[in-house]
Amino acid sequence: MYQKSPPLDIVNDVLEECIMAYPISSFVISLYKQYRERGSLSKKQLQGLHSKASQIKDIAPGKLATLEAIINKMQTRDKTPASAPKPMFEKEESTGKDIEDILAKYPQHKRVLFLKSKYDNNEALSPVELSDIKRFKQILK
Repeated sequence: MYQKSPPLDIVNDVLEECIMAYPISSFVISLYKQYRERGSLSKKQLQGLHSKASQIKDIAPGKLATLEAIINKMQTRDKTPASAPKPMFEKEESTGKDIEDILAKYPQHKRVLFLKSKYDNNEALSPVELSDIKRFKQILK
C-alpha cells in the first residue's frame, strides 16, 4: 500500500533551527510556544522569524524562500483611521441666502418657511422647490 508522508511544516522547522542557533533568545522561544499553542503566527511575527532565520548560516535557502512565500501570501491589514462619512446632502449657501432674503422681506411666507425648514433639516430640495425659491427671488427684485 501507499503511505502518505506527513505534511511538511516549514514554520516549525525554521523555528526549531532558530532555537538551536539562538537557545537563549526569548523572542524565538516565545514564537515557538505560541506556534505550538495556536498553530499559527501573525504576519509580523513571521517577518521577525524570517529576519532571525536569515542570519543563520546553516539554514536551507529553500526553507527561507518558503517562509517568505507564506509571509507574502498573508494579507496585510491596514489600520489607517476611517475617514469621516460625507453627508448625503450638502447645503448650497446661495439657496440659504436666497431664503433668508425672501423671509427678510416677507417673514410669514408659508411656502418659503416650509422650504427653510427643509433646508435647515438637511433635506434635499427638489428642482421644483429650487425653482420656486428662484421665482420668489425674482419677484423681490
